[in-house]
Amino acid sequence: MPTTAPPHSPVIQALARSRLGVPAVTAFVLAAAAPLTVVAGSAATGFAVTGFVGVPVVYLTVGVLLAVFSAGYVAMARHVRQAGGFYTYVTLGLGRVPGVGAALVTQLGYNCLQISLYGAFGAVAADLARAGGWHLPWWLCAGAAWALVAVLGLRSVRVNGRVLGALLVLELAVVVVFDLAMVSHPAAGGVTLTALSPAHLADPGAIAILVGGLAGFVGYEATVVFAEEVRDPRRTVALATYLALGLIATLYALSTWAMTVAAGPAHVVAAAREHDADLFFALAAPHLPAALVDLGRLLLLTSLFAALVAFHHMIARYTFSLAREGLLPAALGRTGRLTGAPVHGSLLQSGLALTVLGIFAGAGLDPIRHLFFTGGVTGGLGVLVLMAATSVAVVGYFARDGRGEPVWRRVTAPAVAAAVLVTVLVVTVAGFGALLDLPGDSPLRWLLPAGYAVAAAAGAGWALILRATRPRVYAAIGLGPDSVTVAAATPSGARRPDPVRA
Repeated sequence: MPTTAPPHSPVIQALARSRLGVPAVTAFVLAAAAPLTVVAGSAATGFAVTGFVGVPVVYLTVGVLLAVFSAGYVAMARHVRQAGGFYTYVTLGLGRVPGVGAALVTQLGYNCLQISLYGAFGAVAADLARAGGWHLPWWLCAGAAWALVAVLGLRSVRVNGRVLGALLVLELAVVVVFDLAMVSHPAAGGVTLTALSPAHLADPGAIAILVGGLAGFVGYEATVVFAEEVRDPRRTVALATYLALGLIATLYALSTWAMTVAAGPAHVVAAAREHDADLFFALAAPHLPAALVDLGRLLLLTSLFAALVAFHHMIARYTFSLAREGLLPAALGRTGRLTGAPVHGSLLQSGLALTVLGIFAGAGLDPIRHLFFTGGVTGGLGVLVLMAATSVAVVGYFARDGRGEPVWRRVTAPAVAAAVLVTVLVVTVAGFGALLDLPGDSPLRWLLPAGYAVAAAAGAGWALILRATRPRVYAAIGLGPDSVTVAAATPSGARRPDPVRA
């Protein structure tokens, strides 16, 4: 039992087993996607900035694209039960050297996403407090959220699943009620499906919305991070992935379409520019009790908090996985005796988040523009890089052994996903400055994307150093729970071939 294991027993180098089912895993990844935040914030901004009416059909298109990506992704998850996620998949599909490069890209990308959310939480909480007569700085509100996230990060994953599940049910219920209120009170001309027409995909604005739309789905792919803690890994991860993806795509498309119905397709862009992030609430408010609208605004805050908790857990598990395999200090690869949670990985992430918050608060930077928006877009770019690399890795993994998977899952779907994702990645990097609304001469338009190239190169270099100086550690890269046994059984001077050629 974990409660009686000696301090250095491999028992506490494993996450708690069989604690999560489909509802809990789905709650974690849906919370990370923060549906109300996307619907009330990102979608309205998409209408306003691009002047593009076809936002709903773009969300449906992104859902289809990610379903194709998920075919190979989930197929590989049926054979790999590890908490390493993208890092593990790239390692097993392409080799240890690119795998460790992907590991550092993962750490950078997900930390950007998680920490950026503190900016939005602090700003929204400060606005709500101001409405109640309290004048609080954003960083104080963000600090309160940080403290609670830090505490929850040390608790059992089952406890956190219940918290996120409860918040998520309320969030989804409010979104559906608001959608129904808007659709049942259409603008002049009645209910129209104009915004759902595929013809909008030929509009130049569709590309910009496509990139932003992908960012709105980030989080759904993290089901595999909980693979070691689910009751039935072959079934739970697949069901949770497709369920989360289906719910997110449907909710985003339905909500953005409802906004076009309430405002009218010809007027939704103007309404978005007038109300900005309050568009979702402003269109539904005339048809709902004031108390319910206020509850919706409050749930926007809990949506952000739920995403903070969910991303915190994902990062802690990635850190745990890397440390267990010797890529990070061993202390980070240990779990709590009573909770089975990756305690030290959780503490590290909390410390990093607090440091960044202190820097932004001390420098007087804007929490929305500089922390939430810039950090979130940069983090989304990292996940896009990882998804493209993982699609290629899936093909490499099944090339050695089809493992009974059909050609669609092991070759066709991941190859198609890789081609599309790489295209989107190239377009995104080329227009990164425009996405962030940076001046044409700003060095950040290249420095921020270049950060991932530096992280990947540093990871690959570290892997090469390990291969030359610590072959036992190198041999265990990508093997998850089996890493301790493999490292111990590998002679100090021996090298095992990369998984891609094993």
